[in-house]
Amino acid sequence: MRHLLISPATLMENRTEVTEFILLGLTSTPELQVALFIMISLIYLINVAGNLGMIILILLDSRLHTPMYFFLGNLSLVDFCYSSAVTPTVMAGLLLGNCKISYNACAAQAFLFGGFASVENLFLATMAYDRYAAVCKPLHYTTTMTTRVCACLAAGCYLGGFLNVSIHVGESFSLSFCQSNVVHHFFCDVPAVMALSCSDRHVNELVLVYVASFNVLFALLVVLTILVAFLLIYIYKNDLK
Repeated sequence: MRHLLISPATLMENRTEVTEFILLGLTSTPELQVALFIMISLIYLINVAGNLGMIILILLDSRLHTPMYFFLGNLSLVDFCYSSAVTPTVMAGLLLGNCKISYNACAAQAFLFGGFASVENLFLATMAYDRYAAVCKPLHYTTTMTTRVCACLAAGCYLGGFLNVSIHVGESFSLSFCQSNVVHHFFCDVPAVMALSCSDRHVNELVLVYVASFNVLFALLVVLTILVAFLLIYIYKNDLK
């Protein structure tokens, strides 16, 4: 019987961990790259100007120092941050073609994008509760939505969002990447990066689905509950008439 001998050096070469990723980007057609670069740049500048303008306006105008505008300012900040986590990489890819990004930078981008996206969902649910308190309990609104309560709700949104994403991003980037390093996406999205792993990723995929679903469904459940409450109040008032 013949035995296949593989040297230790060959084994080490085959198990070499990936240190950087190559993002394929949106397109490889030069004409489309220029057009997309201009379009994305304009959209990004409008997004930055709108969100930062909203934040500055709320900070400067004392009449806007209310719970609603406090949450709206935080929502603008979150929107600016998570779009800024991805857009520079996309623009670099359109200018340079295939964009290289280090392993750590890729993990940081996935964490920031997913974290701020999760935080935004929680802020939308918090703003829905704020409007519920203002409309359904107007006499108790000032005592319910105090500065301390608003600060705690905002801190909970940030903590919950980043804790949520740290679970599946941490699990995803703990996998072994020892084969292809070409990401078929325009930024480091967790599912696209996870697809490159040479480890068993079944558990990681389940964690990603459950954690992401919980984040979305929790915010959706809060909003739907408040909408149902509004509807019941409206029906009750009509019955009284």
